Amino acid sequence: MDFPVELFINAVIAGLLLGGFYAAVTSGISISFGMLDIVNIAHPAFIIVGSYIAYIFNISLGMDPIIVSVVMAPAFYVLGMMVYQIYYLSFEKRGQESLRGLAFFFGVLFVTEVVLILVYGVDYRYVEAVYIGPTLKFGFIDLPLRMLVPCISALVLFAALHLFITRTFTGRAVMAVSQDQGALQLMAADPVRIKRIAFGLSIATAAVAGALLIVIQPIEPSVGREFIGRVFAICVLGGLGSLPGTLIASILLGVVESITATFYGPSWAPAVAFGFLLLTLAFRPSGLLGR
Repeated sequence: MDFPVELFINAVIAGLLLGGFYAAVTSGISISFGMLDIVNIAHPAFIIVGSYIAYIFNISLGMDPIIVSVVMAPAFYVLGMMVYQIYYLSFEKRGQESLRGLAFFFGVLFVTEVVLILVYGVDYRYVEAVYIGPTLKFGFIDLPLRMLVPCISALVLFAALHLFITRTFTGRAVMAVSQDQGALQLMAADPVRIKRIAFGLSIATAAVAGALLIVIQPIEPSVGREFIGRVFAICVLGGLGSLPGTLIASILLGVVESITATFYGPSWAPAVAFGFLLLTLAFRPSGLLGR
C-alpha cells in the first residue's frame, strides 16, 4: 500500500498551526515557571477566563475575539500583579512558596472553574468571526483559517515577548531574577518588583491565548484542565526559561500530536506526545535549549 503523502503533509501543516497555538498557551508558563520558579498551575484557568471574556464581547457587541483579547491584556496584567502580590506576602516572603504556594494556585484554579460553572453552566460556548469556517486551499494542502489566524497571532505575541525579554532592561532583569537576585539588587533593581511585573506579563498572555482557544474550538469551564500537563511539558521540553526553546517544543509537540491523531486516532496523541517528551529528556535533561 502506498504511503499517503498528501495526508501526511496536511497532518504536518496542521501540527505546525497547532504548535503555534501551543506556544501562545505556554508563553506565560515559560515566564512564571521557567524564569520565576512559580508553579502556577492555575494558568489554564486564566486562559479560560480570557476565552469567556472574548465570548461575552463577541456575542453582545460582535467584536472580534482576538481584538478583545488585546484590549483586555492590560487588565489581565494588573490582575497578574495583584495575584503575585498576594502570593508573595502569603507564601514567598515567608519561605513557604513550595507546597503551600502550589496549593494556593490549585485553589485559584478550582475557585475559577466553579465560578464559571455557576455563571455559565457546562454548556460549550463558541464565537463567530469571518475567519472561522473558511479554508485556504493550495492544491491538496488545506489551511483552515480558524487555525491559521490563531497561529499567526500567537507568533506575533511570541515575537513581542521575546523582544521585550531580550531588548529591554526590565526584560533582562526578569531573566536575571531567577539566576542571582543579589546581583540584581546591586544594579538597583528590586527583585520583588521585577517578579511582579513578570508575573503580570505572564497572565496578560492568558488573555490572548484564551481568545485563540475559543476561536479554535468551543470551550466550557473545565477545558483548561486538558492543558495543565501539556503546558508544563512544553516548558520543560524547551528548556526552563527559554522562550525560543518553548516555541520549538510547542511546534514539535503539535506536529507529533497531529501526525499521531491522523494515522492512529486522537486518543493516542497525548500518550505519544508525552512519550516523545520523556525520550527527549532522557537524552537531554535540560531540555532542547536549556542551559
